[in-house]
Amino acid sequence: MDRSKLEQLLANVQSGETTVNQALKRLQSLPYENLEYARLDLHRDLRQGLPEVIFCENKTPDQVATILERLWAHHDRVLGTRVSPEIAAYVLEKLPDAIYNSESKLLKLSRVDLSNAKEESPYVMVVSGGTSDQPVAEEAAQTLEFLGNRVIRAYDVGVAGVHRLLDQHALLSDAEVIISVAGMEGALTSVVAGLVSCPVVGVPTSIGYGANFQGVSALLSMLNSCAPGIAVVNIDNGFGAAVYAHLILRRIQK
Repeated sequence: MDRSKLEQLLANVQSGETTVNQALKRLQSLPYENLEYARLDLHRDLRQGLPEVIFCENKTPDQVATILERLWAHHDRVLGTRVSPEIAAYVLEKLPDAIYNSESKLLKLSRVDLSNAKEESPYVMVVSGGTSDQPVAEEAAQTLEFLGNRVIRAYDVGVAGVHRLLDQHALLSDAEVIISVAGMEGALTSVVAGLVSCPVVGVPTSIGYGANFQGVSALLSMLNSCAPGIAVVNIDNGFGAAVYAHLILRRIQK
């Protein structure tokens, strides 16, 4: 249950519009709903300010659709990650209000305006080394937007042509958090962190030739960076980087 819904429910009880028994019936599914194959954490939004997000890889289409539908009954916004086109097609038949993006592989449902971030709001900047890194970068950027954050993108600004990155210096300097997405040797993150004073979240990607070891080389480069102020998430984990950046931004705004 969203915090706003719980506040409204308690206000209705206080005013007499809702009886205690009616409120108890609404709350009886907290803190989770048991679907046998999944236990939906309906209490997470109250604890963390973010509803549970569904990792859809290795789930059946029916499992994904049912989980999304049940969360949708309790929350005003629901997000699924790593959604294949086949699963998305199945879910969209069951839940026509859902929106799917094939690049980021995100599927979302929302009753609130997700584009409500003001132009003067603090922002997260998402940069990527190459166009091949863009799906992971978009997973991060679109997750941030789903969470209500302002995002500025700068893609294909890798170190093979560092002048492209330096051309973005003013935007980089004004960002509150930067998410740096890079494969190959992952050097972009070190360069970015050496240019700015804000926290930088490094996202190594699995993009690269054989000795990239499906992202391990980029991961190790970021972990071993000599530039301070870098946090590194797992390979291809744009979603995790977005949540981390969102928590920093939310704390700043609070």
